[in-house]
Amino acid sequence: MKIARIQESATEVRTAIIAPDDVVRVLDAEVDALALLAADPLERERLAGRVSAERPLSAVRLLAPVTPPTIRDFSVFERHLAGVILNSSPEATVPEVFYESPFCYFTNPHALTGPGDEIAVPPGCERLDLELEVAAVIGTAGRDLSPSRAGAHIAGYTIFNDWSARDLQMAEMRLGLGTCKGKDFANTLGPWIVTADELEPFRRGDRLALAMSAEINGKTLGHDSLQNMAWSFAELVSYASRGTWVRPGDVLGSGTCGYGCLFELWGREGPDVHAPLRPGDAVALRVEGIGTLQNTVVAGVDPIPLPRARPAATKSLRVPTYRR
Repeated sequence: MKIARIQESATEVRTAIIAPDDVVRVLDAEVDALALLAADPLERERLAGRVSAERPLSAVRLLAPVTPPTIRDFSVFERHLAGVILNSSPEATVPEVFYESPFCYFTNPHALTGPGDEIAVPPGCERLDLELEVAAVIGTAGRDLSPSRAGAHIAGYTIFNDWSARDLQMAEMRLGLGTCKGKDFANTLGPWIVTADELEPFRRGDRLALAMSAEINGKTLGHDSLQNMAWSFAELVSYASRGTWVRPGDVLGSGTCGYGCLFELWGREGPDVHAPLRPGDAVALRVEGIGTLQNTVVAGVDPIPLPRARPAATKSLRVPTYRR
């Protein structure tokens, strides 16, 4: 089943099912996307039957298929990291810490964008980049899940473009606190969520063998397979649930696949292999079994200037002595 959200009117968003032949089955207003994701298969089919209208896909505006309460983004493609790290040195290799455990950061759910949305260049950015990922969407809540249990908590999968302002990202990461404005402006999901059962024919062991490719203005950057993840999605959900909850609608990104961004190409082939994204560039991310996510880059606004750090108001501070 393909679950979507559409702009029904200026003030109304509706959940929809994308049927064969690109028919959009608009569901009753009471049927929520999260309810579909959280439902068991029989209840999901019942809810999907509450159709109020049908329209051709070309006649509707698709939105991001879910409004996630949290977005965790992992980095589990060794090939991608091996190329990215060459930006620092041609002799650089993947650090050993990568192999020890999956890791992720939390990104901004308020910067959510959907298929067809225009993506504004963030303020002050000169090196805008795309990132081709697949994201798992949580259907049922859980915590401290083993990998053998975690997979059942995944409702489905969607395409994720984790847009990146590389110059802002590299500058702010010098402080060691991670990225902020370099990743804070656009997180695109879409075009819909494909339920996990529909992708079972692509399963190879605990991975999904989905072909992935990214294009800029019709030119393909490269290809990879979701099967090349260093950890499975069930293992990522298990890690994310360690000591805390994952809840319906939470999004877990795979991280960028091999040849899924410009930054990796710049590391492998040099900065002149392709210019950073500019206004007017059309970006298309394609994932087998899911679909195509397309967006266009547009001009943004200039940054509002801020002053440099000012000296402390008190020149001499008396440090208290700690006593038991």
